Amino acid sequence: MTVKIEATTVNYKDGLALTGIAPVVRRFPLVPGIDFAGTVTASTHSDWKAGDKVVLNGWGVGRDPSRRCRARVNGDWLVPLPAGMTAENRHGGRHRRHATAMLAVMALERHGVTPAAGPAVVTGAAGGVGSVAIALLAGLGWQVIASTGRVAEADYLKGLGAAEIIDRAELAGPAKPLAKERWAAGVDSVGSHTLANVLSMTKYGGAIAACGLAQGMDLPGSVAPFILRGVALLGVDSVMAAKALRLEAWRRIGRDLDAGKLAGIARTIGFDEIEAAARDIVDGRIRGRVVVRM
Repeated sequence: MTVKIEATTVNYKDGLALTGIAPVVRRFPLVPGIDFAGTVTASTHSDWKAGDKVVLNGWGVGRDPSRRCRARVNGDWLVPLPAGMTAENRHGGRHRRHATAMLAVMALERHGVTPAAGPAVVTGAAGGVGSVAIALLAGLGWQVIASTGRVAEADYLKGLGAAEIIDRAELAGPAKPLAKERWAAGVDSVGSHTLANVLSMTKYGGAIAACGLAQGMDLPGSVAPFILRGVALLGVDSVMAAKALRLEAWRRIGRDLDAGKLAGIARTIGFDEIEAAARDIVDGRIRGRVVVRM
């Protein structure tokens, strides 16, 4: 498949690669970028033809540059642009963070937890995955508690659908084995002490979908939530997720995500701003998503 790329994003993994904070670049040369949206220009794959609008996220695509105007990729990695999305909201909305947030919500649904059980917490709420998760959960009827280190973003988060804002400091320190039950579900993109605290505060029979490591890869917690409250920790991977799951996630995004909220989630930059954006992402100074103008 050859795809003319119309939009790509800068995300946390790109930030780690571009700043060198973590050894995520395994070989050189490499052009960072793990997602894109665009139009098929040539295809030898039976599912696609020239002119089709497509999305790619994950699959190790950083090995084959997506910071270019065109990419040559495996057609099995692509999914179609959701019905009803225009070129404008494709730039603002079609990329890995939407898919990751939707996969997390779907994991909670498969586990059987519902809004009737209690609130849902979203950590890293002002980030890309967190912002989309809030909008999705609120649209599905959840009372959403947003945890953020940037309480000045409260109006932004409430505009996405958050009912309550808490400071991330409440969850950032060492966790008790069990704490007061506060929520029935959650989407965590932070990891480490934050995830341990979230689990310790999850109601009996609840579930947390984990999809990030902004605070760290460790999980310094206790088995108590699992064996005394029956809490479930659900792993969410958007890099190698099966195509059937991806197709369902993008179908649901087109149906369940309020298109009117997309513009408020995204910020568009040019190529000369990519390195500065990467530093801002790893330093926690980015709200929502960063879309690169191709």
